Amino acid sequence: MRPRTLDEVVGQKHLLRTGSPLRALVTGLTGPAAPSSVILWGPPGTGKTTIAHVIARGHDTTFVELSAVTAGVKDVRRVMDEALTARDLHGRTTVLFLDEIHRFTKAQQDALLPGVENGWVVLVAATTENPSFSVISPLLSRSLLLTLQPLERSDIGELLERAVTEPRGLDGAVRLDPAAREHLLDVAGGDARKALTSLEAAAAVALSHATDCSAAAATDGAGRAGNGTGARERAVGYDEAGEPVGVGADGGAAGSGGTGTSGQTGASRGTGEGSGVTREDTDGRAAAPPTVTLADAEEAVNRAAVRYDKTGDQHYDVVSAFIKSIRGSDVDAAMHYLARMIEAGEDPRFIARRLIISASEDIGMADPTALQTAVAAAQAVQLIGMPEGRIPLAEAVVHLATAPKSNAAYLAVDAAIADVRAGRAGPVPPHLRDAHYPGAAALGHGAHYVYAHDAPNAVAAQQYPPDELVGRDYYAPTQFGHEKNVTRRLEILRGLVRGTGGG
Repeated sequence: MRPRTLDEVVGQKHLLRTGSPLRALVTGLTGPAAPSSVILWGPPGTGKTTIAHVIARGHDTTFVELSAVTAGVKDVRRVMDEALTARDLHGRTTVLFLDEIHRFTKAQQDALLPGVENGWVVLVAATTENPSFSVISPLLSRSLLLTLQPLERSDIGELLERAVTEPRGLDGAVRLDPAAREHLLDVAGGDARKALTSLEAAAAVALSHATDCSAAAATDGAGRAGNGTGARERAVGYDEAGEPVGVGADGGAAGSGGTGTSGQTGASRGTGEGSGVTREDTDGRAAAPPTVTLADAEEAVNRAAVRYDKTGDQHYDVVSAFIKSIRGSDVDAAMHYLARMIEAGEDPRFIARRLIISASEDIGMADPTALQTAVAAAQAVQLIGMPEGRIPLAEAVVHLATAPKSNAAYLAVDAAIADVRAGRAGPVPPHLRDAHYPGAAALGHGAHYVYAHDAPNAVAAQQYPPDELVGRDYYAPTQFGHEKNVTRRLEILRGLVRGTGGG
């Protein structure tokens, strides 16, 4: 199922547009302007290895693949020597795909430099870590850096459909129930490799169940009729090229109208088109291929579907319970709902945004660092993706749920907005108006304004709100956490500003 051209690659639209550096690399690998190396940075299962194979496939090249987990300096130097020989003696370019380059030490990465600098190889390196921190500067400066984004749900769905129907995949051997499809998408979490592996396992479960049912039907049919014409099953085998082929119940190949060892044609043994697994009912008619159900998918991946519809009531119920658990300081309940959202495949960026809102709305000035933690968690999720992103999300949940709570700032701004909407928005006092332009002084703008830094305690006693709002208090701090300290300071500030005392 690995794509053979860029047009078959799903997702990564920002890299695949016409005229993009990646397309230029694929179509002009041997040109004078071709980059000597490329670094593919992105989460697992987003197509890094696939793109490397596409780059190599488009040209008359020698493709060599190394993993930084098992390869060492000796392996790199051997590839470089062979690449130099291939170039000088045969005029062939060598594409070196190095997976997980971030696992290479500085010395190991240094061994790549001669080949990259001199054009002995076109290096295609893949990493899930930020190259700015995991790849040495000389190599980074000689590379085209391509950032791969997590695949969208629709991208994974397209892959599953292809895998079910295409000859290089299951070739129509099974059908995919919509509920099972959604579960596989949830399990994948944007990882194409995980999605296809899960589909393969689920298809095997469905085919196994179908075989058991067919065998039972055949036994029952043999008992009812002496001619032994019960239901029969065509299983899947693979030819020398690794492509799926039909195998009849008697062991003969069942192709398009082909003849098995029993002398029956493929048309009578299957669909007549050689398209995957088919079954016959007791009347000898071709039956529909087995369907991969939600139960099959759950059994295959050993994971029950979470009751969580991201577009329905379950979605909003779980999110609501999540936020209310944080607000209510129940860290364990909040962690439970976080886990449900993660396991259901919720976008971690959505979760992070909800945490930022919670930190602002429910904690506020009682613990100003809670907002910093929530923002940092959102940035971390954006940087590292899932599944590691669950950890900073959990840390933020712990901080927010255990922090002192205050909604005073939230109530303050809403009260101020309500006044503005009610028409309580009088003229700005003249001394606060813009006075930087010619003629402003003649209008009295800025006259008698007191510069706060020139006043005692850097607090100027003067009117700031419009006339009708003088003395109107919006912010009423609580006695919780840091806001308890704000309460006393606010009393002093209001007294100084309004000239009613303080200190």
